[in-house]
Amino acid sequence: RGAGGVGVALGLTDDPPMQLPQSLATDLEEAEEQHAQDKLAKEERSTTLNLHKLRTQWRTVLREVKDKELRQDIEILSQTFARVMDCKDSVIESLATDLEEAEEQHAQALRSHLYNIDRLLQLQHSRLTCLEEGYSTQLEALKMELEAERRTILEQHERESCYLRDVALATEQNYAKNNHEATLNFQSARDDIKYKSQQEKQYSRLQLRGKVEVLWEQFQRAMQSYTEATEHQKIAFEALKQKDKKSSREIEMQAKKLQKLQVADLVTATKGQIAAHLRESEKQNRHAREEKESVLRQLQELKNEMKQARAMAHGSLARLTTQSSAALKALARVVEKAQRILRLAEMCRRLETEEEKVLPFYPSSLAEGDQREAQQVLEETPTEPLAQAMRDYVGLERFWQRFNKVKLEEQALERERAALSQRNQHLRELLRQYLAGISVSQEVLSEPNALLIVERKSCVPADLPRAEGGHAQGHQSTKHPDSLSEGDAHPDPIHGSTGTS
Repeated sequence: RGAGGVGVALGLTDDPPMQLPQSLATDLEEAEEQHAQDKLAKEERSTTLNLHKLRTQWRTVLREVKDKELRQDIEILSQTFARVMDCKDSVIESLATDLEEAEEQHAQALRSHLYNIDRLLQLQHSRLTCLEEGYSTQLEALKMELEAERRTILEQHERESCYLRDVALATEQNYAKNNHEATLNFQSARDDIKYKSQQEKQYSRLQLRGKVEVLWEQFQRAMQSYTEATEHQKIAFEALKQKDKKSSREIEMQAKKLQKLQVADLVTATKGQIAAHLRESEKQNRHAREEKESVLRQLQELKNEMKQARAMAHGSLARLTTQSSAALKALARVVEKAQRILRLAEMCRRLETEEEKVLPFYPSSLAEGDQREAQQVLEETPTEPLAQAMRDYVGLERFWQRFNKVKLEEQALERERAALSQRNQHLRELLRQYLAGISVSQEVLSEPNALLIVERKSCVPADLPRAEGGHAQGHQSTKHPDSLSEGDAHPDPIHGSTGTS
């Protein structure tokens, strides 16, 4: 089409062929090439558009397929989740039943354990009483042995102290004697050395004085001979020096005249250029100096600002560090306190009774009117700062209720414990008196005993040495006739027998 259009435009017909010019052939080739490029670009655009449409339609198809697959998967997963939840619920119910059974078993085991502990405490108390008696006897024997050993040690210490005092006195005397002898020897040696050094000093002074006099005389003779030999040369040197000064003055005068005659104009021009250059350089130096000073001032200001900023940043960083460390420590203390509270709560929970577990808060002992008045007082707006601060802890009312209950029980138990300890002490004292009354020993005989004295008559048996030799036999078989009724009336609290220890 391009060739035909070009032929019509040029008025060509079906005449015999003729050769076209070179420029027209090149234009035709360029037109054909341009047409081919346009067609290729159009094809590429249409291809790109069609590919885009195909990809869009294919994506919609793939989305629909994927949506169906995901829906099916979700249904399957929901069914699986429902089955798993049913299994978990059944497991939880079985575990709850097991937990209840375990709690019942634990309560039963705890009761049996407490019963066993009470029995063990009784056995331990009886065992301790027996051990205390054995301990008291052994303690007396050890005291006697220690007293004897103490006396022997004190005697040996006294002997050794006397011996050491004698040794120290002899050592001091020996030291004083040796010190006196050493002092005398030192003084004599010092005097000898001092006398010898003085003699050597005088001898060396005399020798040096003679040598100095001889050397001074030699120096005077040499100086006199030198002055006599150089007198003529000195006079000639002075004459030549004056002549040299006169010649130098004449040379300087002639040089000045020549310079004035030959280089006057050049010197003036050069001096002017030098002065101009000096002024320009002075201005440039002044300007550079001012710029330098301004830059230095700016640099100093920037340095000061940087120092201030660094100081502020360092101070803020230090404050932040200290505050963060303090906050971390406070948080650690709070966490530790919370953990301790939780541990104590767990321990207290284990120690609660069944009644406390069922009814943890005891009912108030106030009447209904008193309770209403207390509630009105709590609902009123406080005016004092302490009351305002207490309003922040209203939520801890239940806690304080249980805490006060525990405190009251603790005080009651302390009082009961004090009463029991007094009673125990009284019983111990009675038991000690009873045992002291039925036993026979030297200490008991040395003290007044109501069981051994009746109507101012001694009731000590005739076989007292035999009783002292064997305390066990005396304790078991020896009884006073008058105290027999008391021994029968008061059974032994340990063995349950009468009249025996």
